[in-house]
Amino acid sequence: MQIIKTQTDKLVVGSNDVSYTAPDTSPTGTAVLNGPVYVGKTGASPNYEAVLNITSNSAQQLPGDQQPACSASLAMKSDGNLTVAGDGKTANALRISGGSSVDTIHVTGDMFVTGAVDCGNKGKLASRFAAADASPKPFDLVHPTKGEGHRLRYACIEGPEVAVYCRGRLKESNVIHLPDYWKDLVHEDSITVQLQPIGSNQNLVIQEFNNEFIVIAEDSTNTDLITDLSTIDCFYHVYGERKDINPLIVEYEGNSWEDYPDPNYDPNKVDSDKKNTKDPRFDGPPNTLTK
Repeated sequence: MQIIKTQTDKLVVGSNDVSYTAPDTSPTGTAVLNGPVYVGKTGASPNYEAVLNITSNSAQQLPGDQQPACSASLAMKSDGNLTVAGDGKTANALRISGGSSVDTIHVTGDMFVTGAVDCGNKGKLASRFAAADASPKPFDLVHPTKGEGHRLRYACIEGPEVAVYCRGRLKESNVIHLPDYWKDLVHEDSITVQLQPIGSNQNLVIQEFNNEFIVIAEDSTNTDLITDLSTIDCFYHVYGERKDINPLIVEYEGNSWEDYPDPNYDPNKVDSDKKNTKDPRFDGPPNTLTK
């Protein structure tokens, strides 16, 4: 059927005009379609998976068609706002754990968003926030030795500071060179050093330290420090508290993580793109002081 604009100002396909109440106030150009709609040659054709089936692939036209073929990279483009209200009819069959659940929108592939996304801190996002502030903070992976069917579960080290570490082996040298970015990352007066001699007791001591290097020596007489580099062989572990962000407020009054005094860590109060982890209102000395 072909309809030109002079024939009708309203199109009803099917026996029921769901837009009609007396008097008819449907806007000019109203289309009422009581069955599935196909736009282009969809993957569901000749059947249908939805009431509205859309694809960017145009359908082949009949011989004698005089118009140019449709060519588009998008299946749908909206120049206005959209509201999606789920009706609970579809479940995410791809979910592996936790059983199936209702998904109003299922996206396969990446999503690019230029504006803010407000998810209301519900569902999986809420559980993510809770996991970040509860005990413990684990990560879980396929067992690296036993393989599939076995898991390995580790948890993050917890403490009253935001710290980083550097570790390694020092041999025939008495200077531990820290990463060059530590001078801008770590409070010099928060550094601690652990040494573990290899092979034999070497009575190693820390002679000097800052956020760029550690100088060690061997105290063989308890009075004089000597630096016979050929005798030095040890493991080292250096900790330092970060200074590029505010120190933790370790103890505070409240009933949940949302009561944390610094609002920059609450996505309900400060958007992630406006978060200031060096907010001067909450700055202060490091939680660990060693000088």
